[in-house]
Amino acid sequence: MPSSRATSSAPRQRRRAEPPPPLGSLTQADAVTASCSSCGAGRVTRLAMTLTDGTPAVFTSCTRCEHRGWEADGAVLSIDDVVDRTRRP
Repeated sequence: MPSSRATSSAPRQRRRAEPPPPLGSLTQADAVTASCSSCGAGRVTRLAMTLTDGTPAVFTSCTRCEHRGWEADGAVLSIDDVVDRTRRP
């Protein structure tokens, strides 16, 4: 029994995905450089993410002094702020 759906002879065009932003790494020569806001060390781990409420944020962790911090829109976030922004409604 033939299908009742009409078929098109034109191929589907795929939507091009945007390339992901470059990732920084301690092991990549061209990694984004940052320093610890507490001790000034140059070896920090930075993770960009979007919090549950939609706020783009950056988590930074120092490999020397173990200081951890959050930033959003150029401002430092307290841990209480981060927890409040990650609660589900």
